[in-house]
Amino acid sequence: MQTDFLVIGSGIAGLTFALKAAQRFPDKKVLVITKTQADETNTKYAQGGIAGVTDFEKDSFDKHIEDTLISGDGLCNKQVVEIVVKEGVDRIQELIEWGAQFDKQSDGDYKLGKEGGHSEFRILHHKDVTGKEMERALLDAVKSYPNIEIVKHCFVVDLLTQHHLGYLVTKSTPHIECYGVYVLNRQNDKIEKILSKITVLASGGNGQVYRSTTNPNIATGDGIAMVYRAKGRIENMEFIQFHPTALYEPGVIGQSFLITEAVRGDGGILRNKKGEAFMERYDPRKDLAPRDIVARAIDSEMKINGTEHVFLDVTHIPVEKFIEHFPNIYEKCKSIGIDVSKHYIPVAPAAHYSCGGIKTDEWGRTSIKHLYAAGECASTGLHGANRLASNSLLEAMVFAHRCFTDAAEKIKTIDWSVEAQSMPDWKATGTTQPKEMILITQSFKELQQVMSDYVGIVRTNIRLERAAKRLDLLWEETEALYQTTALSPQLCELRNMITVGYLIVKCAQFRKESRGLHFNTDYPYKSTLVQNIVL
Repeated sequence: MQTDFLVIGSGIAGLTFALKAAQRFPDKKVLVITKTQADETNTKYAQGGIAGVTDFEKDSFDKHIEDTLISGDGLCNKQVVEIVVKEGVDRIQELIEWGAQFDKQSDGDYKLGKEGGHSEFRILHHKDVTGKEMERALLDAVKSYPNIEIVKHCFVVDLLTQHHLGYLVTKSTPHIECYGVYVLNRQNDKIEKILSKITVLASGGNGQVYRSTTNPNIATGDGIAMVYRAKGRIENMEFIQFHPTALYEPGVIGQSFLITEAVRGDGGILRNKKGEAFMERYDPRKDLAPRDIVARAIDSEMKINGTEHVFLDVTHIPVEKFIEHFPNIYEKCKSIGIDVSKHYIPVAPAAHYSCGGIKTDEWGRTSIKHLYAAGECASTGLHGANRLASNSLLEAMVFAHRCFTDAAEKIKTIDWSVEAQSMPDWKATGTTQPKEMILITQSFKELQQVMSDYVGIVRTNIRLERAAKRLDLLWEETEALYQTTALSPQLCELRNMITVGYLIVKCAQFRKESRGLHFNTDYPYKSTLVQNIVL
């Protein structure tokens, strides 16, 4: 199969790119690949909203830029921050024109929320299911373009580069080129080859590397792992943002229900098991401090009091107001016996967002030619050491637009090369069906246990060293399985997650300081040397 534009992932970044490509080039084919349903993305689970300056009387670009830089703790690329904040307004307007509906006041002005790290009310939202509404609008818009094809249940295995033609490709190889991908088609269980002039990775995050995460099951870091295997550049993987307030449900492992930060923006108060409002002891901004500070404060309170969670108190918020703003959260709490007007909500931190990822420039270009990255899988320089709340959806749209702007010029000069046409079909000779799925499922559990216990909110040198040794063993066992077993999504995801876990640990070991989301008790202070960790 051949296509002009290949988009891997159907979240906000992937669909934004696809829409722009289809609109600009009605004669060219845009192929979007997703490994489950089209709407099963990290975008869908984004509750809080999208940050953008819309009220210029009270807010300004400079304030939003400053808030982002403060949250990023010295590692943001200021040029990229300015790009995202200033261009984001136009991208939000495009999204509204595509049909996204954000909550409005009775006078017609948008209701603006405020979350941790923001100095002003600037967050547009659709109740507490903002991402779901944005995903709906984009998927509806896609239907208007016959040159966009969405292929569901199609798992991308690897990027096609010169490596597959027998050339030695290393990190120092100049001009590595991407010619497309190998995919596992779930409809027929065959490995197929897709050639593309332009490939865009919008494959989302990697929260499933941890035992407790707000991410859906699909968030296994596939794009990041594929680029690393293709000898592309990855950076700052140690900066994993743990959302401070995931709903704590005893015995629940995997995807945790998110209690959006907007609840604290509306007045929710964090309390320990004694009922004390503890955040004032950790930061003058109290419950609206940046997420890294709040997550570490909760972690500290849990350890001090020997508990597995703290509480979020919303009993003082009028219940009608809470239901209006957070109907999804209200119903979820009600379903497990929590009346938010009378009971505190048990919450604990959970892996939420990866600030590092595939290294890109200001146009979304990766270190591999004709390969772009946007959304959570990319490291653009916006987030630095810690993402400012609700900046991620904004970044995804801005960089999807910038990827397209650059790709629209590039594709005019790209012809099907001899290398692309010479790409071999996938060879599965010598492999057999796995005899025991327990070999895969148990390794999943081991990986998540290791990452959660040793590479969580607070780290130490010895924990990281132990994690590295355990991951080395898991990698050896899984590679042996990969070489001899017919491919399955579960095996490919496990392989990708082990690679992502390795990258997180390795970056964490290289960073000899505590900064933003990375806190190592052996290096409790910031280094005077401000640097990105690039692998």
